[in-house]
Amino acid sequence: MTVGISFDLKKNYPNEMKYSVDADCELDSMDTIDAIASALERNGNRVIKLGNARELIKSIEKAKPDIVFNISEGISGRSREAHVPAILEAYQIPYTGSDPLTLSLCLDKSMAKKVIGYSNIPTPDFRKIEEAEEIQKLYEMEIDFPIFIKPCYEGSSKGIRLDSKIKNISTLKKKTFKLLATYRQPVLIEEYLPGSEYTVGILGTKEPEVLGIMEVKSVAQSEKELIYSYEVKKDWENCVQYLCPPPISPQLESAIKKVAIDSFKALECRDVARVDIRLDKDGTPNFLEINPLPGLMPGYSDLYIMAKSVGMEYDVLINKILFSAIERYPHLRINHCKSLMA
Repeated sequence: MTVGISFDLKKNYPNEMKYSVDADCELDSMDTIDAIASALERNGNRVIKLGNARELIKSIEKAKPDIVFNISEGISGRSREAHVPAILEAYQIPYTGSDPLTLSLCLDKSMAKKVIGYSNIPTPDFRKIEEAEEIQKLYEMEIDFPIFIKPCYEGSSKGIRLDSKIKNISTLKKKTFKLLATYRQPVLIEEYLPGSEYTVGILGTKEPEVLGIMEVKSVAQSEKELIYSYEVKKDWENCVQYLCPPPISPQLESAIKKVAIDSFKALECRDVARVDIRLDKDGTPNFLEINPLPGLMPGYSDLYIMAKSVGMEYDVLINKILFSAIERYPHLRINHCKSLMA
């Protein structure tokens, strides 16, 4: 089987769009692409590195992959993660992962939380601020502090800093204005939850399963003050512990898994995702956000750590994602079965 890989590299991020120090933090390095390619090749596939959306348009008709392993984050706009899947659908080429609608929905944190709330899944109360003119209205809102603030259309802790936990209205106004100006997109103002934070890996589609639960625990701060910020992620070895599996009760583990799986299904994700969950003051797991394009860097990414904790090799993780996608396409499923028997 010929498998294409679509991706966006940090080194190709446009300089004119680097409005912040974390502008390219969601994009990948060539090391990750090479690792995925090797895992696919070791399973008998021919691999073509297709690149980003613009490169894909130029090469797709000539390359003619049977399926594309998509990890492309896109460059700009709240629908940027949907660019590659939309192109592939236009050419009727199968691909791994969620479809354009789900990818766009999940990237827009406010829209995702609306669906989650409608589905009766616990999530912190929130407000979306779209323009600087709305900042004045913050004084009129009944806001219970502390609250948490972050860009609305980002991931990988982009725009989240150690000062993202806000304790008063004047600081909120200043921080909101700064985020609007820096990231040029709406800002999400969210109820701050004081409990422990977990991230949950999920594989599959029709019957998704939890790969693992990982607790993100600060080594320098009290549990209640963990801010999983850009600064912390850059210096993670000195700032946090990753506990996988975490030391929690079976009841809490079950509750966390339920929120993760219910969120995955409500947002109609496919093949793979990672769900961030935090406990509220009563110890109830709450949905924070979901990443349907989670990092796959060997040795470092959350999914890699979870897979390793359950004895799953990196090659198996990558090919499980591929096999989950193949199940959606009958012609690929038949051909794949024939290749396994050959």
